[in-house]
Amino acid sequence: MLTGGLLVAGLAVALIVLAVVAAASGQLSIPATEVASGFLRGLGIDIGPAASHPRADATLWSVRFPRVAMAMVVGAALAVAGALMQGAFGNPLAEPSVVGVSAGAAVGAASAIVFGLTAFGAWTSVVCAFVAGIITTIAVYLFSRSNGRTEVVTLVLTGIAVNAVAGAALALLMFLGDTQAREEIVFWQLGSLNGSRWEHVLVVAPLALLGLVLAARLARPLDLLSLGERPARHLGVNVEGLRILAILLVGLLTAAAVSFCGIVAFVGLVVPHLVRMIAGPGHRLLLPASALGGAVCLLAADLLARTAVNYAELPLGMVTAAVGGPFFFWLLHRTRRT
Repeated sequence: MLTGGLLVAGLAVALIVLAVVAAASGQLSIPATEVASGFLRGLGIDIGPAASHPRADATLWSVRFPRVAMAMVVGAALAVAGALMQGAFGNPLAEPSVVGVSAGAAVGAASAIVFGLTAFGAWTSVVCAFVAGIITTIAVYLFSRSNGRTEVVTLVLTGIAVNAVAGAALALLMFLGDTQAREEIVFWQLGSLNGSRWEHVLVVAPLALLGLVLAARLARPLDLLSLGERPARHLGVNVEGLRILAILLVGLLTAAAVSFCGIVAFVGLVVPHLVRMIAGPGHRLLLPASALGGAVCLLAADLLARTAVNYAELPLGMVTAAVGGPFFFWLLHRTRRT
């Protein structure tokens, strides 16, 4: 296995290289050296080659850098949320959607679109998606709790039921909406980072950073929980409290991520699996490596989505599902053989 430092360093280098490539790619191609100098000029450091196109710096700072930053933040948040779910419930198939946060967020955003809610201006659908995602997460937890405990099987089954209800609510909203509303809902569900701006990043990044910091503090109790519930309790771990905090963090991270970019599948499921296969199950390494791996994964998926077809953009959720589904099947097949 790779050492932790080598894995984190490799992912960090891959992230930087991929960020430069993503910022350089698009309808207006910008050389990598000009991407670096344009980034430094924006910080007030005027070194490196001048921009060869008059709108190069404006394109970088108003369109591509915010999109690259948003892809990193959302990918990191989703991957860490998946690692938390899998660690807290000892189930390698657990992912953020199990607690219904993505489905709930979709219902919130669709409600704002269909009923024309404008309480928060242009941010109304985002706020509704975030609030609905958090409420759905709490509802799944409360419904799955019995006799002061939360069983894994009960949580998963409750999540399936709540996801089904949310799917029905979404279908009803699409039935009630007009053609334009239905198109907006479908587009939101497909996922996209198109239109990401710095003001969006400045909302998502603090929430994601808070979730990542709190998640890091759960690394040791999650490692103890991997020994089993009874040994963990004997070692002083409050298992129920740990799971409550993990669910709340998963809701916070996922709701913050999907509120702006829609539903992005498989990042929270595949990335922690891949990191665990490379570096082992210890959460002190798994959580930060998953954050970097998630950022790399979503940045690559977004780059593919907007450059695979000339003058068109593929839905981000479709790209992650199309790549992540077969890849996850390969992981399962490989794990069974070993």
